[in-house]
Amino acid sequence: MLQQQDAVWFSNQLVSWYQQHGRKTLPWQLNKSPYKTWLSEVMLQQTQVATVIPYFQRFTARFADINALAQAPLDEVLHLWTGLGYYARARNLHKAAQMVAAQHNGTFPTEFAQVLALPGVGRSTAGAVLSLALGQHYPILDGNCKRVLARFAAISGWPGDKKVEQQLWQLAEQVTPAETVAEFNQAMMDLGATLCSRSKPRCVECPLKLKCKAALAGEQALYPGKKAKKALPEKQSFWLLLQHDDKVLLSQRPASGLWGGLFGFIEFASATEREQYIALNALDVESREELAGFRHTFSHFHLWIQPLRVTLQHAPVAVQEQSAPTWFTISTIPQVGLSAPAKQLFQQLLAANPDKKDKHL
Repeated sequence: MLQQQDAVWFSNQLVSWYQQHGRKTLPWQLNKSPYKTWLSEVMLQQTQVATVIPYFQRFTARFADINALAQAPLDEVLHLWTGLGYYARARNLHKAAQMVAAQHNGTFPTEFAQVLALPGVGRSTAGAVLSLALGQHYPILDGNCKRVLARFAAISGWPGDKKVEQQLWQLAEQVTPAETVAEFNQAMMDLGATLCSRSKPRCVECPLKLKCKAALAGEQALYPGKKAKKALPEKQSFWLLLQHDDKVLLSQRPASGLWGGLFGFIEFASATEREQYIALNALDVESREELAGFRHTFSHFHLWIQPLRVTLQHAPVAVQEQSAPTWFTISTIPQVGLSAPAKQLFQQLLAANPDKKDKHL
């Protein structure tokens, strides 16, 4: 797609820029290892660096190596992931760690096919781990790289389209140098995250501006192409917050699907079903309070959550629920994985019960 001399110019310009301006002190760049690089790359999928840093630091403080992660209960992994979103990433991390422990004696694999075989790892993530941590010659193509390459070569179309993605991979393979590959790949991500941003790219400062087709034509906003927008459907969920004394009832969701494996409040498809549940379990209701509803947005739909807080005079002997429900004290956030809306509501309960709040929070 490029003349050879242009491909060499591209990589030389980018590496020189990185040596002067690139990020070199991020937590996962210090004392590099395939494990830390893999962990950071998974966390950084669809998530900004500033958001990831504290999560990465908490993870590595608790799980110093892949064996520690493999041996940990999934609930603890999900708890440390709470708030980072896209929870399938956390479940796949845990599965991958267990696979490495079982199949590779706890040593992170260093062959591309073996890394690619890990749950949640695609071609770009595998290439990033091996190139950034070990200097192996593999191109990468995360969202930032797609934007840089699409603008540089004026590649039209949405990168999620297979034909467009194939063009971008071909270009990435062409410009990725055999030497200084770690610096080059980090430079690609850094450039896309800083100068070549989605909106208001700072082309004047860009090391590629002299040959970037989009910049030369003043058409940066056209690349990469956007996916045709569709109105997100809206769904409703009616939540039941059962409280007795200083405890509330949470249940664990199924391992797969929405918020898989996380704990949350009991959910219903309608207010009628929620009322039937209260009657069916003969709950000894002391008071009821409709809490303010709110919207939680996923990538493919909006979820309107309508919570009802029911205070009980006596704790029920049992309640009918898909998974074994557990009573948690309101004095502190439970040390289990919580969906973001469930954590938000739990914090409301904490605020409403200041006399029971843990002093160390």
